[in-house]
Amino acid sequence: MKHILLVDMNAFFIMCEALFNPLLLTSPSAVAGDPKNRSGIILTANYEARKYGIYTTMTVNQAKKICPSITLVSPTKGLYSKCSKQVFDILKKYTPLIEQASIDEGWLDVTGSLELFGSPQEIAKKIQDEIKEKLNLWCSIGISENKFLSKMACEMKKPLGITTMYKKDVKEMLWSLPVEKMYGVGKATTKRLHKLGVFTIEDIANIDKAYLLEHFGSFGSYLYLRANGIDNSTIGSNRYVKNKSISKETTLSTDVYDVNMAKKIIMNLASQVGERARDKELKGDTVQITLKYSNFKSVTRQKKVALTNLSKDIKKAGYELLDANWDNHKPVRLIGIGIHNLGVKKPQISFFENHIEIKEESIEKTMDSLNKKYGHNSLKRGTNL
Repeated sequence: MKHILLVDMNAFFIMCEALFNPLLLTSPSAVAGDPKNRSGIILTANYEARKYGIYTTMTVNQAKKICPSITLVSPTKGLYSKCSKQVFDILKKYTPLIEQASIDEGWLDVTGSLELFGSPQEIAKKIQDEIKEKLNLWCSIGISENKFLSKMACEMKKPLGITTMYKKDVKEMLWSLPVEKMYGVGKATTKRLHKLGVFTIEDIANIDKAYLLEHFGSFGSYLYLRANGIDNSTIGSNRYVKNKSISKETTLSTDVYDVNMAKKIIMNLASQVGERARDKELKGDTVQITLKYSNFKSVTRQKKVALTNLSKDIKKAGYELLDANWDNHKPVRLIGIGIHNLGVKKPQISFFENHIEIKEESIEKTMDSLNKKYGHNSLKRGTNL
């Protein structure tokens, strides 16, 4: 039997802000869009604010009416991504099988980690304590044999909860919940279920599956299986990657006719794409360029490469694509480059090749660190100058 944990950070954005202002934890507080002008929505409210009924996506005006004393802070750029990386760095110590569902939530398959770290419950407690002690952040953890049940378990106790729910516990722990509490069921589906006389998860579990398929199509199968505690989906590493690609493009102030000038632009863009890929610890096997001409027509061209996140490899492939597709008679007004198929498996390579690759990646990561500290493009390879 598998053992899956769902780690969900509690009130993540406001907890991150509280690292610099602890008072945000002791009174009703929230991170919100444009609080100075009382516009925007609540992004995350602390648990003191939630006691008043304040929730994520509520407008700032509504929140102020419910709780006039609430403290609202604007989002701090870059803070949440930084804290998220620190959290997932801790999680990686317990298993390499991680699927990041969002910036503050992820599944872990700890089946192969039991001999090293103890029972699933012991692992969950170690993770929760380490995140709290090292990062001063809170999390709740659900434990089960599949992703769906671990998610449902995690939701049952917040903040700082650890809840176990396996298939044998479904009837007792899951079935009494209203359908709107089921992971994957939104407001529209809830209304449709209510019209059919379905109000609890037990109702879904006991209804004829064909009836659900008739009214919900393939989603009816999802509802039936999950209500019975069945989820055969696997942990997918690095699934929190939009479109499985990282790209960068720029609109030019003047049209470009010269391929060598285009290569200088590709060089700069490839550097940024590679840096972002390395920061996310992702590699791809396809490089794609985009060219938009002065008549606003666009073309994209791509080529397969050995799995990489090195800027020099992305740049090299970009140069080759430019040389093969450049037309001196078509002025270009936008140039872009990206790396695709991120997270695909890495093929076996020789010890010598692996040593060279590690050395190259180490060089580029050192350059990333210095460029972050002193400004982008503060340090370049000699071949880029």
